[in-house]
Amino acid sequence: MPDKPTADDDLENTGPEAKTDVSEPADDLVTTSHTLTIKRRKLAYTAQTGRIVLRQETLTDGKFDGHKPKAEVFVTAYTLDGADPASRPVTFAFNGGPGSSSIWLHLGVLGPRRVVSGDVNDPEPPPYRLADNTETLLTHSDLVFIDPVSTGYSRAVNGEKPKDYHGFTPDVESVGEVIRLWISRNERWLSPKFVAGESYGTLRAAALATHLQERHGLYLNGLLLISSVLEMGTISFSEGNDVPYSLYVPTYAAIAHYHGKHGDRPLAEVLAEAEEFASRDLPWALQRGARLSETERADLVRRLATLTGLPESYVDRVNLRIEHVRFFTELLRDQGLTTGRMDGRFTTWEPDGGREHMSDDASISRIIGAYSAGFNHYVRAELGYSNDLPYEILSLDVNRAWSFSDFEGRQVSAVDGLSAAMRANPHLKVHVALGHYDGATPYYAAEHVIARLQIPDALRANVELAYYPAGHMMYVHEPSRIQQGKDLATFIAASSNR
Repeated sequence: MPDKPTADDDLENTGPEAKTDVSEPADDLVTTSHTLTIKRRKLAYTAQTGRIVLRQETLTDGKFDGHKPKAEVFVTAYTLDGADPASRPVTFAFNGGPGSSSIWLHLGVLGPRRVVSGDVNDPEPPPYRLADNTETLLTHSDLVFIDPVSTGYSRAVNGEKPKDYHGFTPDVESVGEVIRLWISRNERWLSPKFVAGESYGTLRAAALATHLQERHGLYLNGLLLISSVLEMGTISFSEGNDVPYSLYVPTYAAIAHYHGKHGDRPLAEVLAEAEEFASRDLPWALQRGARLSETERADLVRRLATLTGLPESYVDRVNLRIEHVRFFTELLRDQGLTTGRMDGRFTTWEPDGGREHMSDDASISRIIGAYSAGFNHYVRAELGYSNDLPYEILSLDVNRAWSFSDFEGRQVSAVDGLSAAMRANPHLKVHVALGHYDGATPYYAAEHVIARLQIPDALRANVELAYYPAGHMMYVHEPSRIQQGKDLATFIAASSNR
């Protein structure tokens, strides 16, 4: 068991930094055996849970000075008993944030156990519960869940700065090192290999495909990009960047449709109209600015208001530029409600009816309790791992301090890197999972980016898109969770080249 932290731990002084025992850190992995019954078939598997130590080669006066411990990274690995490692796929998975642990993919859709969180109209009450996940990807692939430094139980070691890992490049390098270590220690270099990321984790996953190829000659079979964002400019509302104002419109229209703003029109019909408007007329109008005639502007205001379910007066006041958090706050204002950002199906009462930005995202606050209780029980009672550190599910401090200094003066994007990885490895397949009600990483923005991958036409077939009538964590919606399990399994099987 890891030593107990002191009471005043924080991001700069947690985990090993707070230990009274300053001996060199060591891996603290715990191994347990489990079974899962799926359609009368018993699946026997082994779980290995704990922290592995990342080390860095050091030089003193130009001379090799050993491998210095830098961080302890928490992982949970599941391997199928009796499987042939040479033919058995392995999938490395993480969430995003930045600052999120892997709890969502782990207990939401991929792992052998899952949290029962409930959904929009039927949230699970405390104290919550776990259930077997009969749709687990473990039936088709071994699984390794990774918590980046300062998330989950992962921490920098004594004397090291956590913030050194809170940036694009060091994050990719550290997660890549975990992947390399696990593959080498478990003799899995000849296994089909996949990386799965959600949200910011899709940016990390795409960058890892390039990093692993170039740094270690480690070529992947596939990427699983769930709620994808590969170019931050497509979702960042900032001065001078009109791109997201258009790319969010289909998601606004979907959420408006869900809440009854489009009558009995089919969703597919509404989305087709919104996508056409977002790809042609609105971008043209935004770049025209004051050169629009009064008639043109009035027509655009009317059409955008109809699609989004907002009043024409509001669309006119914001100059055709609807920011996403404002939209979630405005759509149901007359009912005293706001919609969720992560999942626009969710609503909650807003105590301040004049607020410009909603005070709570119900699509997070309604489910995070179930995930927290579920994991904290599961890791101790079923996986046998104990640690007195708080399990950092989602660190806003890490998110706020995240550095994109690598991209100074240019777009934060993994498009060029992923394109290069696919050109160098023409067998690399990409699965993109998209939720129509996802207001954090809108589906049309992902389509926009995928269409701009710099790859030959022959490789376009390597990319597949899957859509779900749900939000950012589409697996919260039970029918979507079941379908997504099937879709991911099919992708792994088709991309393993065995």
